[in-house]
Amino acid sequence: MRARDLAEPYPFVTTDDDAIDAARMLAEQSLPALLVLDTDNQPYAIVPGSQLIRQLLPAYIAEDPALAGVVVEQHNGELAERLAGLTVAEWVPRRLYAPPVVGPDARPLEVAALMARTHSPLVAVIERGSDGVTLLGTITAARLMQHFLQAAA
Repeated sequence: MRARDLAEPYPFVTTDDDAIDAARMLAEQSLPALLVLDTDNQPYAIVPGSQLIRQLLPAYIAEDPALAGVVVEQHNGELAERLAGLTVAEWVPRRLYAPPVVGPDARPLEVAALMARTHSPLVAVIERGSDGVTLLGTITAARLMQHFLQAAA
């Protein structure tokens, strides 16, 4: 089995999309990560949901989680307001979340090693051709685990 066989369609946003809409998609579809494509439909970033939450937090709380216990609950709505007016690219800088990608012939263990090394629950499967890069789909940690469990049965 190869990456092309494990790849599945996955919802995505683009760098120009509204950050609030991207956050809603992540929440409403219970996605483990946000797949971001650039304006040429190339993988731009794959950001685990936990890191998207971290981007919402004020720096002082991210640096000292004990402070979160003393901040009143009424400030929770302010966290989402931090996304107002931002594009996805402004919310999730690529330099922090370069997308883990593999080619269509990658073996499942290669995908697993990349997931483990990058701490990403999602890997993009791309094919490079004369006309550029094409996204074939993604492999989630759940899909990869399913593959390994079926092989053990």
